[in-house]
Amino acid sequence: MRFHRNAGILLGYTFCMTRKNPYMQDHHAEAASRLQKSAARASVFVATVLICAKWHAYYMTGSVSLLSSLIDSILDSFSSLIMMIGVHQALQPADRKHRFGHGKFEALASMLQVVFITGSAVFLIYESLLHMAYSNHVHHIPTGIGVMVLSMALTLGLVGFQRHVIRKTGSLAISADSLHYQGDLLINLAVIIALLLSQLTAWPYFDPLFALAITVVLLHGAYKIGLPAINILTDKELPETDRRKISRIILGQEGVRAIHDLRTRSSGTHLFIEFHMEIDGHLNIKEAHEITEAVEMRLYRAFPSVQVIIHPEPFGMEDSRLDDRVA
Repeated sequence: MRFHRNAGILLGYTFCMTRKNPYMQDHHAEAASRLQKSAARASVFVATVLICAKWHAYYMTGSVSLLSSLIDSILDSFSSLIMMIGVHQALQPADRKHRFGHGKFEALASMLQVVFITGSAVFLIYESLLHMAYSNHVHHIPTGIGVMVLSMALTLGLVGFQRHVIRKTGSLAISADSLHYQGDLLINLAVIIALLLSQLTAWPYFDPLFALAITVVLLHGAYKIGLPAINILTDKELPETDRRKISRIILGQEGVRAIHDLRTRSSGTHLFIEFHMEIDGHLNIKEAHEITEAVEMRLYRAFPSVQVIIHPEPFGMEDSRLDDRVA
């Protein structure tokens, strides 16, 4: 059978993942899975320890800035549990009801974290304004400072481990959780400064003002976590630099004349690339298939976590194009 313009039976022919991506090796996936789960468990453990320590410190001091750090740790524990569930679900293989996989569960977990953070920020604003109105003073300040120093040490260790896991796996949920704890370092430092100023001066407003500043940090963190998650859930295209790179890779293959209707998206754990590839109309099915597989392999090398769907068609054929509809 020849592959030419008049062969109408071939106009809808699509090559899709004719061979398994060799760069998505099972043992690498298993190693990444173990790392992600270890990071999730470590996050839950650290959050639990910090909650107990900060609760005792808040009970002793009555500091609203310390309360803000305590609430943040409580939210971190809930967020870490959600993240751990999200990571577990995202790592599940494709099944009959989820043939694109379960990667978006990470984005859903991140959005739940955003909800928790925003809620905590609103509560902290209320508590800070309340403390300012009643000019509350802080007590047992050395206890609070000691707990915050311990918190910083534990948080630094966790963030270091999380960064290692993110470099190895690229996990969105672990990245979102790490942003929490990186923000916690600044929050803990701010609480220490607030406690020191409260001890050195008689002015009662340092503590609630620092708590309000921490609220701004929390809301900024929610924005940084939520935006990538929304992009994944709404199937936003990859950045234009990546799209241009994909086009160069495809057009660099001998036998490819042009491409159109390139579509890309990310599930958090995998990239998906679809496009129409124009080749010479006189090629037969076997030749078209060989070109398609060569293009697949080039994309696999450039994007190890990618899944590819290619629709080959005769060069110059007139048809209804997505590019024209979205221009």
